[in-house]
Amino acid sequence: MKDDETLVAAFLDTLWLERGVSDNTLGAYRSDLESWQRWLLEQQESGGEATPLLEATPVQVQAFCDSRRESHALRSTARLLSALRRFYRWALAEGMIEADPVHEVRLPRVIPSLPGTLDEEELERLLEAPDLETAIGLRDRTMLEVLYGAGLRISELVGLRVDALNLRQGVVRVIGKGDRERLVPLGEEACDWLSRWLSAGRPAMMADQTRPALFPGRHDKAMTRQTFWHRIRRHAVTAGIDKPLSPHTLRHAFATHLLNHGANLRVVQLLLGHRDLSTTQIYTHVAQARLERLHAEHHPRG
Repeated sequence: MKDDETLVAAFLDTLWLERGVSDNTLGAYRSDLESWQRWLLEQQESGGEATPLLEATPVQVQAFCDSRRESHALRSTARLLSALRRFYRWALAEGMIEADPVHEVRLPRVIPSLPGTLDEEELERLLEAPDLETAIGLRDRTMLEVLYGAGLRISELVGLRVDALNLRQGVVRVIGKGDRERLVPLGEEACDWLSRWLSAGRPAMMADQTRPALFPGRHDKAMTRQTFWHRIRRHAVTAGIDKPLSPHTLRHAFATHLLNHGANLRVVQLLLGHRDLSTTQIYTHVAQARLERLHAEHHPRG
């Protein structure tokens, strides 16, 4: 029988080869499975051996989930349980186990939290925060405009290549989760800033113009998502925004503002690159609020 480390490695290799999941997702699965392994190790009796992954029971899985209630958010445990469920389904399909120990385990329903966002006035202040007298400021302004204008994830933004742009058609080719590719419209404002950046900013920052990164960090290399997230927080301070921000704040603003101006959820789903409409339905509250407002404004008995 394979040892647990070999098993986890084989499982992650399968996800990468067959599903094309991202490095971030693979890292999250590895972390969750390591947490499960540590818990099993902590439960071993004195002088005994820890339960191998393939010998875990439904009672142990439920006890593990219950043990996290005091110290972890329910959403975190739900994500971890999802990782275990995927691992044991894989082991079952491979004939390594005869029954899935996670099958009967249930958690209380996680109620989706509404994503934090910025209103349109706050967003304008954030976009205007970078210092345009510097190449770095021009870069940051352009990145913010593209991040908001196309509703990208920060990881998608920093991974953009120059050859992904088609400014004549006003679109950008984006590689999203699971290496899925999509074409996203940029809008006139983002295209204008990209033109300025390509003609005046990027040449000033990049010694080697043949490198593919659209937005360089240090040493002509692509910027990391952590670095740009730090830049966003700095600009938020400059803009006088004291709301809690997340790396997805501008992405949420993009979706929210689209819905406020009449877009439907299906359009937002396609633009965000969500595989399933259920993922986009976290924004249903925005569409509902807009409908109620329109009803109150236009219905004779509103």
